[in-house]
Amino acid sequence: MTQTLEPETRTFLAANGFTVKDEARWVAALTHGSMGETRDYERLEFLGDRVLGLSIADWLFAKSEAPEGKLAQRLNAIVSREMCAQVARGIGLADHIRISKQARADGGRDSDNILGDVVESLLGAQFLDNGFEASKELVHQLFRPALESGAGKAKHPKSALQEWAAGNRRAPPQYEIVERTGPDHAQRFTVRVSVHKVGEAQGSATSKGEAEKAAAQAFMEQFG
Repeated sequence: MTQTLEPETRTFLAANGFTVKDEARWVAALTHGSMGETRDYERLEFLGDRVLGLSIADWLFAKSEAPEGKLAQRLNAIVSREMCAQVARGIGLADHIRISKQARADGGRDSDNILGDVVESLLGAQFLDNGFEASKELVHQLFRPALESGAGKAKHPKSALQEWAAGNRRAPPQYEIVERTGPDHAQRFTVRVSVHKVGEAQGSATSKGEAEKAAAQAFMEQFG
């Protein structure tokens, strides 16, 4: 039987600039794997990730004369899972994700990973239904606060720590996962970063990369 969107979900999508044509595609875009259905959001997320990256790169290239390294730094910050989850929370996406009762009880609807993935899957559906230009305009609309706030202009904490260690003739920083908690879809990582003969610091987040970033930030605040 073909799945259909709930009326309030269709209204939510329209209010946020998504144009639904192939309804089954949008149901899939909102469906977490825990539902055990034939179609979920994973393939659309793969596509939407590329739509998002190209749309943000296009905006940065048009609006800035910055060199490649600075453009890449901003791109990586804006398309990060953390930023996608922030966008998801800003539009109230969580209530419209189709997720199992158990995964919901485990905190799945507030997981940065799941929220970020669904934002990307919706962009994949938007691209397939409406083409790249419409998708690009929607990305610019949804991510406008991040684009206009200058997100990513500051140096990434891991890069800053790497350069600090090199500049002070220290060994490169070493990152190590010291704790991983929670179910697969809502994991939390704690990472320790250490620099030989200097010290160490820890950081926690919902992804390994963000935990490393938090640890590097903590190290720089303490030793840098």
